[in-house]
Amino acid sequence: MRHRLLFIPLILFLLLVVAFIVQLTRNIYNGEEPTMLESALIGKSIPIFKLELLNQPEKTYNQTILHNGKPILLNVWATWCPTCWAEHEYLNTLAAKGIRIIGLNYKDDRTKAVAWLNNLGTPYILSLYDGDGMFGLDLGVYGAPETFLIDGQGVILYRHAGAMNKRVWEQKVLPLYKKYGGDS
Repeated sequence: MRHRLLFIPLILFLLLVVAFIVQLTRNIYNGEEPTMLESALIGKSIPIFKLELLNQPEKTYNQTILHNGKPILLNVWATWCPTCWAEHEYLNTLAAKGIRIIGLNYKDDRTKAVAWLNNLGTPYILSLYDGDGMFGLDLGVYGAPETFLIDGQGVILYRHAGAMNKRVWEQKVLPLYKKYGGDS
């Protein structure tokens, strides 16, 4: 009888694993992406900020740069982020098509970030520097890369955690981008 009691923790653990797998499978079958992160800011104005320009620290910008009547992407990136390297070429492709993108360099070394953009090209109309990550925290950023679609009045329409690529752009972002007045 005592030996049977020893199996109770194992059985409970296995039940927990089965419940986790069932829930994950159910989300995938319902069309939900396991990497999809909810954002409490969808439908709300971008948080107030004042940040330095990455390559010119004497220049600062605030949230009013996002209030220009046209949708824009805000891309959170860093040189320490391997996925940011992977998405960079596609961001350059979007920028070449006229998609306006603001970069948010997140918890990074400023010198390395400037050199990175000089070497790989910059898809950003400007790149802001969030060295301490406080604005990223206000946005609810979990890590880099993350991309936010913001309408012309500074309201966050969509958030994507992970690399921006052709599939994500065409299936998730582009329809909203066009709906809110973006040209592409």
